[in-house]
Amino acid sequence: MENTKKYLGIDWGEKRIGLATADGETNLALPLETVETLADVLKVMKEEKTDIVVLGAPTKMSGEAADNPLWLSFLEQLKERSGRLVELVDERLSSLAADSLDGQGTEKAERDEIAATLILQDYLDRN
Repeated sequence: MENTKKYLGIDWGEKRIGLATADGETNLALPLETVETLADVLKVMKEEKTDIVVLGAPTKMSGEAADNPLWLSFLEQLKERSGRLVELVDERLSSLAADSLDGQGTEKAERDEIAATLILQDYLDRN
């Protein structure tokens, strides 16, 4: 039986939120867009018919969860308002990795989309 689930990867930031998409059939994450608010994310989820959300979790280099009240608030509101399964993925170094994919560095919006793609692809590769 094929996996027809649709996934949305999220690289959350206080100013910008990078998004990526994938489906369970190809298991290949692709950059989607950069948005600014949870309302924007929920709109994209509806448009993309998202089943599972994969959110990058801020983690300290020691492996401890980073204590970011704004991220925690985003997570709780996302769970509550989306009604979707929200999976967390360690996002350490995802933005640095996104920068390394382009020798001159990328625009911040593009960087967020690439970081979201890396977060989502990491999840898909592990599941």
